[in-house]
Amino acid sequence: MKLAINLLNFGPSATPRNFEKWARFAEDNSFDALMISDHVAVTPDVQARYPTPFYDPFVVLAWIAGMTTRVEIGTTVTILPYRHPLQVARVTANIDVISGGRFIFGVGVGWAKQEFESLGIPFERRGAIANESLTAIKLCWAQDVATHEGRFFSFKDVHTGPRPLRHPHPPIWVGGSSDRALQRAVRYGDAWHPIRIRVDWLRDNGLPRLREIAAAEGRKIPALCPRIMLDLREHALPEDERVAGQGSLEQVRGDLRALAELGSDYVVLDTYSGKPADTQSLDQHWAMLTRIKTKG
Repeated sequence: MKLAINLLNFGPSATPRNFEKWARFAEDNSFDALMISDHVAVTPDVQARYPTPFYDPFVVLAWIAGMTTRVEIGTTVTILPYRHPLQVARVTANIDVISGGRFIFGVGVGWAKQEFESLGIPFERRGAIANESLTAIKLCWAQDVATHEGRFFSFKDVHTGPRPLRHPHPPIWVGGSSDRALQRAVRYGDAWHPIRIRVDWLRDNGLPRLREIAAAEGRKIPALCPRIMLDLREHALPEDERVAGQGSLEQVRGDLRALAELGSDYVVLDTYSGKPADTQSLDQHWAMLTRIKTKG
């Protein structure tokens, strides 16, 4: 099982210098991937959770690609309805080529209603827009000249190069835990990317439902690549009061063992608790990640 980390691209500690430190930290400590989140318009509902400055994920990933050689880089997650699929297909293919084929495309439909309103995108149609975007993006990745006629997007004879280096395309990790999200993961994704879950829920509810939907669709079951909150405490927490990644070091290591036993290909460690004050300094974030990687 591979371990990835979630880079904080928002808040007071979001600076070019710290992005470089994240990249060096990931490579020096043998993490397998470095992931980054996405917002376009920081409306009040976004600002309450993810304070400005908020750096664009694709700009930061392209810069990090040039200062790293081994670690994979990706999004957790790109909000598909926010951009035209032609733009997304081109920028992601560019990053995959620039990085030497190290890009992971994590995707989601979004949650911030005010942000959708600011961008003039119908919130209630975000799932349908995301599905069509994935169809169009995969088409652009696969063909030198692409044509698409859809409900939300249409284009004809668009030259798409460069094509991604990964074959048949960069890995697509689909976020969300609803039935529609699981169906999206089965139809369009290479992996299911649930966020901030409990291990028992994943074992008893999430994965069985994913298998049911895959069987109904006549498709293979996507890989499992969850993102968990890394919140180390000095003492153990009651099991019914925590999610995966919370609690003592032994509890968290137990979670990682359990996720490996459930077949996780990757686990993304997210050190952000959701409290804006935690973005003031990064020392505690790197300290927790170091403890996870330290043996003993």
